[in-house]
Amino acid sequence: MIQQPPSHGYYAMSATGESCDKPSKTKVTLTNMSSIEQNAGEQTAGEQNAGEQTAGEQNTGSGNSLARSPNYKYWVFGALAIGTFTSVVDHGSVNVALPTIATKFQTDLPTIQWVVITYALTISALLLPMGRLADIIGRKQVYIAGMVVLGLGAALSGLSPNLEMLFPSRVLQGVGAAMTQGTAMAIITSAFPINEKGRAIGLIMTMVGVGAVAGPAIGGLAVDAFGWRAVFFLTLPVEVIGVAATLWVMRGWQEVRETQKAGFDWLGAVLSAGILVTLLLAMTTGNKVGWLSAPILLAFAGAAAMLVSFIWWELQSTAPMLDLRLFKGRTFSLGVSAAFFTFLGSSAVLFLMPFYLQNVLGYSPKATGFIVVPGALCMAVFGSISGVLSDRIGWRPFTVGGLLSSATGLFILSRVTESSSIWMVVPALMLMNSGMGIFYSPNSSSVMNAVNQAKYGVVSGFLNLVRNSANVASIAVATIIVTTTMGSLGFDPSLEAVRGDTEGVAHAFTVGLRYAFLIMMGMLLSAMTISALQRGRAED
Repeated sequence: MIQQPPSHGYYAMSATGESCDKPSKTKVTLTNMSSIEQNAGEQTAGEQNAGEQTAGEQNTGSGNSLARSPNYKYWVFGALAIGTFTSVVDHGSVNVALPTIATKFQTDLPTIQWVVITYALTISALLLPMGRLADIIGRKQVYIAGMVVLGLGAALSGLSPNLEMLFPSRVLQGVGAAMTQGTAMAIITSAFPINEKGRAIGLIMTMVGVGAVAGPAIGGLAVDAFGWRAVFFLTLPVEVIGVAATLWVMRGWQEVRETQKAGFDWLGAVLSAGILVTLLLAMTTGNKVGWLSAPILLAFAGAAAMLVSFIWWELQSTAPMLDLRLFKGRTFSLGVSAAFFTFLGSSAVLFLMPFYLQNVLGYSPKATGFIVVPGALCMAVFGSISGVLSDRIGWRPFTVGGLLSSATGLFILSRVTESSSIWMVVPALMLMNSGMGIFYSPNSSSVMNAVNQAKYGVVSGFLNLVRNSANVASIAVATIIVTTTMGSLGFDPSLEAVRGDTEGVAHAFTVGLRYAFLIMMGMLLSAMTISALQRGRAED
């Protein structure tokens, strides 16, 4: 049995790992975990974070003159934004290169899609463990190591002579991405004061949105000009700049950490990874293998058994991978639930719309890319604006209003036909994506405000995990609805069928699409109801 220490104590640590035994102007005072446990369901974010300092305050005595600047938080954001941008660009550009990679290695698209699937599975499996590790040994260290691993994986992917090397290289990239995704958000939000968490997350949303627009465009140009290998090399110089900028800006960085005596929950890490890999694999392959087939049913049963074991172990452990007592807090539990239902009700739109735009309305892949660009830009712009305003006004108006906007957009999309105008589709996508941007920054801010700064790493990782898991579940659910409808109308229950020229298949697909969007709209309305129950702001 894994031996665990007797307490959950938190204390501030310097970047070198030295404990801060005496409270001072530049050090964070001891936070007693037992008081947090007793009040987990009642404390507001202000109470939990009382006495916590921003990055600038923590580092004023570190010898880094930049840290004494009132704009230090923006320097930290700028350094880490480079990594965030390159990660999103890399993902989008690789997706564009998949058909070319399939042609190069003489394989089919279902096989080459594992280039993306292995990457996504690795990230999902390791987000929690890496977030927890960052809380213990330091987020800066984990982030920089993750950037190096990410770059190494990209280089090996670009040099791969065959799929047998490409797939493991993508796994290595996934390890690096898991180390950076949640950690970057944790560092940036800790650099901003408690009343500016929304602004911080809004800035992150802006970089994600810009990267989402730039990724496919840059990837397409790179593939056309230099071949598929270029998509893995094009971000390497930027990643080097990002690492150098982070090392320079964050030299002497100090942060609130969980005590190293707490140890790392290895069993919790194995169980959480096992749950996610098993569940996501089943949801990814279920439509092809058959949802009632023995392998899929066994996978779901195994995931359920591991989930029960994980919950039992985490409640028993003195140093859990994810402190489940956080869910006793209303702000945390409602924020996480709203996020899950939001992504569950929206993520499949970007998966299904290319089928509709290309195979039903007849637009080219290039035109399809331009059609979704306005929505992505709206998400980036409104994510930043809502983050700033929610710090002043409160979270609820933006979370509820954003979800109402997204639900309205989905309702419009649920009315499409085989001859709908693009001027109906584009505004609907803009409404939906604008709502997502308006919702995400304030909602994530509410969750981050609900926990102690020492847990920012694992909670940021958990938020990314909720999003990734809901993305996969959304696509699986929507695909089931669409293909089941197609089957009931006498057509092959497969999305591949819509690519063919069979008469009537476009109508069957569109009917299924409408049903899927209506059900997804219901999920968004559920998320909106949950958000309406949320506290208005941190000090409420």
